[in-house]
Amino acid sequence: MHPYRTHTCNDLRAAQAGQTVRLSGWIFRKRDHGQLLFLDLRDHYGVTQVVIYPDRAFFDACQKLHLESVITVTGKVMARSAETINPEMTTGEIEVAADDMSVQGAAEALPFAVDDDTAGPEDTRLRYRFLDLRRTQLHRNIQLRSQVIASLRRRMQEHGFTEFQTPILTVSSPEGARDYLVPSRIHPGHFYALPQAPQQFKQLLMVAGFDRYFQIAPCFRDEDARADRSPGEFYQLDMEMSFVTQDDVFLVVEDVLHGVFSEFSKWQVDAAPFRRITHADAMVKYGSDKPDLRIPIEIRDVSDFFRASKFNAFRVGVENGAVVRAIPVKKIADKPRSFFDKLGEYAQANGAKGLAYLVWAGGQVKGPIVKFLSPEELQTLAAQCGVGDGDVVFFICDAPALASRLSGDLRLKLGRDLDLIEKDVFRFCWIVDFPFFERDAETQAIAFSHNPFSMPQGGLEALNTQDPLAIRAFQYDIICNGVELSSGAIRNHEPAVMYKAFELAGYPREEVDRRFGGMIQAFKLGAPPHGGIAPGVDRLVMLLANETNIREVIAFPMNQKAQDLMMGAPGEVSEKQLRELHIRLALPKKPGVE
Repeated sequence: MHPYRTHTCNDLRAAQAGQTVRLSGWIFRKRDHGQLLFLDLRDHYGVTQVVIYPDRAFFDACQKLHLESVITVTGKVMARSAETINPEMTTGEIEVAADDMSVQGAAEALPFAVDDDTAGPEDTRLRYRFLDLRRTQLHRNIQLRSQVIASLRRRMQEHGFTEFQTPILTVSSPEGARDYLVPSRIHPGHFYALPQAPQQFKQLLMVAGFDRYFQIAPCFRDEDARADRSPGEFYQLDMEMSFVTQDDVFLVVEDVLHGVFSEFSKWQVDAAPFRRITHADAMVKYGSDKPDLRIPIEIRDVSDFFRASKFNAFRVGVENGAVVRAIPVKKIADKPRSFFDKLGEYAQANGAKGLAYLVWAGGQVKGPIVKFLSPEELQTLAAQCGVGDGDVVFFICDAPALASRLSGDLRLKLGRDLDLIEKDVFRFCWIVDFPFFERDAETQAIAFSHNPFSMPQGGLEALNTQDPLAIRAFQYDIICNGVELSSGAIRNHEPAVMYKAFELAGYPREEVDRRFGGMIQAFKLGAPPHGGIAPGVDRLVMLLANETNIREVIAFPMNQKAQDLMMGAPGEVSEKQLRELHIRLALPKKPGVE
């Protein structure tokens, strides 16, 4: 017999009754009935109930063992009586009567309960992450992550993609988020950077003649944590394709994502082709370029209506460059006045000047601004907003960007508070036609709005003849349930187009050559049209696991301060190590210390 186990803790069924077996695992739960001791023994695969009789020599020892101690038991499989069968367990028809027990690893008192579905303080969980990973839900999430990655890899290979590995030590890029830097010992004063993404390498693979690349790529960014983003490192399904249009990229991504979401969830998944929404429409209709399409509220732009109205507060605002956004909501006219007051307070706390509203109820229209509008105007407004009796329309008037943010945030809050969010569905969409340039808020200079390496729609001619702020890019985001899974683009592979684009953004040719010389040189030696995208694996698994915090689907995440509390990273290093790297520390002074 094997020294540790003949079966896993998920193998045994009623058909094995009478067999002598050996199991190893962790003591998950313990129930002491005085004359009988029941242990739920857990391993990676499942749980089996073990019963220990008081005449066994190891009975007292088992009573004293702490939960999560690792033991090996040998005994006979016994069929449970009908009234004691546990239908919640796959092994619930049997139990193992232990004849022998040995302790493989005794546990001390636990810092938190592993069998409790209620998570403890996050810092404690992260400090004892190896223990936290034994919790059923988290263990299941990490297993799901592995299965999803295997499915992604298989699906990409079926689409003819070749898997590559790109460098982890590379050069710092002046664009994007803050780099993690690695000092070079043999090149004093020089630094490597951990890649924020394999962007340039995957494009160079296309220039090298490889047609379809993919990688489950680690990426590193020194940025603050968010619920949907882990600080430090993250993983993405990185892909690039040659001789493709935007539509070709969409076809692959839609097939892969629809397949993975259908494989690992029972929820309804949008069928391909996914809905496409222009960036301009998304900012008006949803107040965000990451719209949650599960919420049945669509914002309307009613600026022109109020430009011609006698409501001076909105009319003057529109004349001075503001916009008015209307947020129509069905069948909430019966809400008490306190509901509207609290919503107004919420909007003001988020930066709104105020929150106007109109209520259509019982053949009448009520609200703070109704006295400024004629019956004909109210009828026109109702038609523009698609509302009728029982409905309410909220109004935000402000600068375009702020009005989008405020109305979008209010739309999300109404969706949550009124329980309007569609259940058990994955709603996908593409956001397309992003602006290529924008005006810098501080300097008012033309700047890249997002990705400077995207191909501008219209190419060189557009850059030479159009208002830069009117140019759109072949750039796209894939969104699911309000979560941005990835940005992508058809790349700018023409040196002349790249030089001109950077010129409009204030970069002279010499600066472009200095910063991006490797890429420019490659494009001068024959580059195919190419494009790609990189859906985030962490966010994808977070959606499939129905988790709201990305750390619940990462085996060893950092905390919000980018610290690994379990391993003690980042940590100090010795003076010897610093000398080898030719580094002298100049730490900031502590407050109050001269």
